[in-house]
Amino acid sequence: MPAKHPKRPRDLNQWAKHMVDLATGAATDPTPDEGKDAAAVSLGRRGGLKGGAARAAKMTPERRAEIAKKAAKARWSK
Repeated sequence: MPAKHPKRPRDLNQWAKHMVDLATGAATDPTPDEGKDAAAVSLGRRGGLKGGAARAAKMTPERRAEIAKKAAKARWSK
């Protein structure tokens, strides 16, 4: 998954000031995991990795087909 870019100011003048601050060392880009509990992040990641596969394994083939048809209909009905 590609890394997300940090939010940048929309105003051109604010963006330019931000770039100058970064170049001179007056400001730094915030780290994405700043303020997050590492244990909670790893726990959530483990659950997310196995969630879809575990859900699919519990479903019957008929139920999976039903969900796929509903998704295809929603996708192509636009």
